[in-house]
Amino acid sequence: MTRASELRALLATTGTKALVAPGGGTPLEALAVEKAGFDAFYLSGYAIAAWRHGLPDIGLLGALDTAEALSAITRVINIPVICDADTGYGDEASVYSTVRLLEAAGAAAIQFEDQSWPKKCGHMSDKSVIDAGDATRKIEAAVAARRNPDTVIIARTDSLGTLGVDEAIRRVKMFGEAGADILFVDAPQSLDDLKRIGSEVDGLLMANMSESGKTPALSASEFHALGYGFVVFPTTALRVAAHSMDNLFSVLKEKEDTRSLRDQMFGLDELNDLVKLDEYNSIGQ
Repeated sequence: MTRASELRALLATTGTKALVAPGGGTPLEALAVEKAGFDAFYLSGYAIAAWRHGLPDIGLLGALDTAEALSAITRVINIPVICDADTGYGDEASVYSTVRLLEAAGAAAIQFEDQSWPKKCGHMSDKSVIDAGDATRKIEAAVAARRNPDTVIIARTDSLGTLGVDEAIRRVKMFGEAGADILFVDAPQSLDDLKRIGSEVDGLLMANMSESGKTPALSASEFHALGYGFVVFPTTALRVAAHSMDNLFSVLKEKEDTRSLRDQMFGLDELNDLVKLDEYNSIGQ
């Protein structure tokens, strides 16, 4: 069974409970997600930009940056990875090529959005989107590009913020007709919008919990009650870690000592366990 078919089997159970995928941009986060018992990992474009490159999520990276981050993760974990591929980095031909690239790197699902390039994080302001017909053709190209028919295609629209909820619903319905497996309206700004999308759109819906972003803070079970079967927490680990690092270096600068933070960090043995040292040491024994 491929990782894509594993993911499809998980998605088939979302009628009773939402599938939850924590996210990040590094293999260490992915290992921690797997160790915690989650069934899938979400590779976030924002997290790739911030964690791996120290950059904002404003379209500064390309397909090869995403593929490199994806390969580093799929080589060390055994659960499916859902990969954020931004706009596909170009036109329909670029989307087609991106699907082939990311499938080869181990993606079980690949997500595309309808923003104009350069794109922005979905919870930033002043986004713009391409024509709905052009966006739909890009989803058709993604569907056609799959070598593995089980590879899941996620179609996202960022049109709600600028064009309204009616247009966002219209677009994801078009994407569903084009063959997308999961439909994603990013950054709904109210509970009413979430309810409308959940009640008016057929098919498997995705929700994104971006803490302090535009969408009301809800639990996975609350999203599920509104009609969303797949819920991602794409940058939670990044935010917690960034806060912790900021505190760490402030303390170290002031005290020239980290002993007061010992209870906030892994011991060396715990960290070695997370990166599976014993597994590697057993090879050849």
